[in-house]
Amino acid sequence: MSSPHLSSTMQVVPDWLDYNGHMNMAYYNVLIDRAGDEMYSLMGLGEAYAKTRAHTSYTAEFHICYVRELHLGDRVQVQSQLLEFDAKRFITWHEVWHVDGWLAATGEALGLHIDMSGPRVVPFPDDVRAKMLALKATQADLPRPDRAGRAIALPG
Repeated sequence: MSSPHLSSTMQVVPDWLDYNGHMNMAYYNVLIDRAGDEMYSLMGLGEAYAKTRAHTSYTAEFHICYVRELHLGDRVQVQSQLLEFDAKRFITWHEVWHVDGWLAATGEALGLHIDMSGPRVVPFPDDVRAKMLALKATQADLPRPDRAGRAIALPG
């Protein structure tokens, strides 16, 4: 059975709270970004790749849905999945789960493979593409999340 990548456990800290007493919306992005960095190494991307190959990834678009508030001290893990990719781009899906088993937020990101000498969008090298194919294969049985591909719109 396939499974999403599971991040390390992260905890809501005082600096992340807003005047309403819950975690500010910006820090949901921080949680997802950190979890994405953990998964990127499985795809052959990430910090080591950027430092040694003069290539990296940029996030071109990000959509988040806030499902339930997080508060000071809450501990979460992020489940991440590689939804799809082509020669130069990839889409990842992330779910922020409280350690008690409830969903706090979802996020979907469009990433680009970047040659830093431009910077410009370029195709993935063969070794990275092979790692992305391998990760996608380990997640092949995962269903496409219901919220994936959503756009912001008013009903009606």
